[in-house]
Amino acid sequence: MDFSVYFFSANDRYDFGERYRFVLDVARFMDERGFTAIWTPERHFQEFGGSFPNPAVLSAALAVTTRNLRIRAGSVVLPHHHPVRVAEEWSLVDQLSGGRAGVCVATGWHQGDFVFYPEHYETRREHTLRHISTLRALWRGETVPFAGPGGRELEVRTYPRPAQAELPLWLVHTSNPQTWDDAGRLGLNVLSLLTSWEKLGEDIARYRAAREEAGHDPRTGIVTIGMHTYVGEDEDRVWDTVRGPVKNYLASFMTQQRADDQVSGSSRGTDPAEQDGLAELMAEDYYRRRSLLGTPDKCAATVERLRSTGVDEIACLVDFGLPFETVLAALPALDALRHRFAPPEAEPASAGPMTWYYDRR
Repeated sequence: MDFSVYFFSANDRYDFGERYRFVLDVARFMDERGFTAIWTPERHFQEFGGSFPNPAVLSAALAVTTRNLRIRAGSVVLPHHHPVRVAEEWSLVDQLSGGRAGVCVATGWHQGDFVFYPEHYETRREHTLRHISTLRALWRGETVPFAGPGGRELEVRTYPRPAQAELPLWLVHTSNPQTWDDAGRLGLNVLSLLTSWEKLGEDIARYRAAREEAGHDPRTGIVTIGMHTYVGEDEDRVWDTVRGPVKNYLASFMTQQRADDQVSGSSRGTDPAEQDGLAELMAEDYYRRRSLLGTPDKCAATVERLRSTGVDEIACLVDFGLPFETVLAALPALDALRHRFAPPEAEPASAGPMTWYYDRR
């Protein structure tokens, strides 16, 4: 089982300089300890997650800060970008990292984000899937035609050329089960949160079948599952530590849904009191059933279940609102959990003690 780390919020109680120092500190730790990858998202127009407007920019910094970690977008919202820009930016990250770049593409979630190319909103899914082949062709160095001024067609070949011959690509799954079939058919990897243990097994089976039907090796293709992560020795203390941040994390999505409802003129959504109660119930469910929150043995049992279900990689969501000092102090316990599932040959040489660069200036 591979372990990676996924950033989402970089706690909005800190100023932006502190947030980025924290991300780089975590990256250094993961890089020295044998973790697989680091993921940074694309988020717009909200304080929670607002540290990440363009994953390519932060990934360029991560590329030159690390030596071993795969540097991945989790994800690029393809309808917000011209595919040429995606190819150019991530080719640069690939060069800076020596061939460690990877990209998860997404269709987009929030209507308010579609100030970028608003005409793409209604066809965002079709647009994303159609431009997978465009992105791959540009990455390979092929010349691709695009519409230019005056209705003329322009032939484009992008630079810089990347270090990798092929771009590792994921498709993000949120709620549409068709995503698993589309990813398998297109030969993509999948990045998803865990919504249901029962459905996860069925979805992975469909994904493997779709790969085989499309002529791809069904044994290949990476299924990555994102999980809220905080490992501690005492169950009660862990719950006391993560309860508020997990609840606030979940409530932020409900708030964003209400904002989308206002944009669309819909009256859907819950009032604040109902939202608070629902977030509390969901936080308890996340803790009990759908996270790496708890003691090492509790978390190890979850990892074993994921592995037996067919998951290849866990993307550990470590920054869902916890204080930075709390996250940093818990990283050795997460590394110990990772070590329990790493083959001996995959372990790096002893990294020695880590120096934390993070400060509260």
